[in-house]
Amino acid sequence: MASVYDFSGKTITGADKPIADFKGQVILVVNTASKCGFTPQFKGLEDLYEKYKDKGLMVLGFPCNQFLSQDPGSDGEISEFCQLNYGVTFPMFAKIDVNGDDAHPLFKHLTAAAPGLLGSKAVKWNFTKFLVDRKGKVIKRYAPATKPEDIASDIEKLL
Repeated sequence: MASVYDFSGKTITGADKPIADFKGQVILVVNTASKCGFTPQFKGLEDLYEKYKDKGLMVLGFPCNQFLSQDPGSDGEISEFCQLNYGVTFPMFAKIDVNGDDAHPLFKHLTAAAPGLLGSKAVKWNFTKFLVDRKGKVIKRYAPATKPEDIASDIEKLL
């Protein structure tokens, strides 16, 4: 089976970024949106990142516009929004699809490795989170309503 390290993405500034660059770190992958009821989770994600980055946590944000068009802006607009409103310093990637034929290969892998309720592979909404251990194995999927701070104990176990 593939590992998250087998995938790459475009950063929000357009550079190719292999996920293997984060090898050896605990990774929290999140599909994000700027105009969603869960958008304030950016603050919680940034807080987690700041608290644990020196111990080996990496948060990766992947904007997605597939859920009620809640992230319609350009990558530049999304980046500016995240920095101005939530002080986001963790890596943000270019906007992607997380479901369907055009879903990003990383999300195809994440959803297959950690299915949702009743075995569903589809991402149900913005701010679905996937926790990956230091070896690149997908450990758990969290629902959009799960607050970042509620994941802290699971992250600490892997650090």
